Amino acid sequence: MNFFAAVVILILFFPNTTWAKQVNFNKKTTDTHVQFNYQWLDQAQQTQSLSFAIEKKQLFDRFRNFKSYKAIHARKYIDQRMRRKLKRTPIPDVKIKFLGHSDNLQIELKGENQAAIDKAYQAIAQLEKDLMQEHLTRNFYTQFITYDNSYAIKPDHVRFAEESVADFALIKPIILDNVSIQNVRKVSDYVLGFVQSIPYSTLESRVTSSGAGFNPPLQTLWENQGDCDSKVTLTAAIFRALMPRIKMMLVFIDNHALLAINIPPEGDEITITVDGLEYVLAEPTGPAMMRVGELSADSEFAIRNGRYYAEAFFAQPSS
Repeated sequence: MNFFAAVVILILFFPNTTWAKQVNFNKKTTDTHVQFNYQWLDQAQQTQSLSFAIEKKQLFDRFRNFKSYKAIHARKYIDQRMRRKLKRTPIPDVKIKFLGHSDNLQIELKGENQAAIDKAYQAIAQLEKDLMQEHLTRNFYTQFITYDNSYAIKPDHVRFAEESVADFALIKPIILDNVSIQNVRKVSDYVLGFVQSIPYSTLESRVTSSGAGFNPPLQTLWENQGDCDSKVTLTAAIFRALMPRIKMMLVFIDNHALLAINIPPEGDEITITVDGLEYVLAEPTGPAMMRVGELSADSEFAIRNGRYYAEAFFAQPSS
């Protein structure tokens, strides 16, 4: 599909939609900091701006080792540590023989007691599961089951958001100074407009991409682009910095991501209910400029039909 055909389709299907426009973006580097300067048109087509500086070390060291998930690396990690663990702490009443090498470890058990052998296999299966979880945690990944019961591994978006909140503490007073009326919806709409106006990059399949294309929050700012998952994670981190105790959910649908916040709905806004709490949905991605409670047709269809997966993002007890 060429550009002009895409524009015609957008106009036909979304005739009254305001599209995100980043009027200006620049960054200036000093010896110690990077200064970010933004201007964009908000949902009412009013010019908004935001400027702040982040320390270089903070900007470039955060999640610097994050990379795409590779199953072969996970297998190698698990096999090496399993071999080491079982050699250091043998299982009673069984003899363990290691077969294969590198990432193709196989284990053979022998013993006089079949019950002991069966118990040993169960212990090894649990050890493998624990090591897999350890590997995922070390590399900022998590396992999840999609709405259609597909098993997959993806970046731990909630953890990325949690560990990025402190990075945005400095912009809290700046944002609150820029918002004329300081209530949840006004503040949220301001942040949504800011993130929606950041140029969009296409989301790779969450199930098959293994994290390819995902940018942690500060990297999204540095590159001035992000896919759905990158933008929703950035938005969640900023929201938490601004509103420390509000309950949120990160909501994932096919090739898209939403944020849900625990505030009272207005009018006919579509919500989700999780554990008895009602959440109003928001679209951080863009390019459509949408306020809290406004959804695209595709998002509304997915939510109404239960085709989503939600992860809780609550304040830590210390907050």
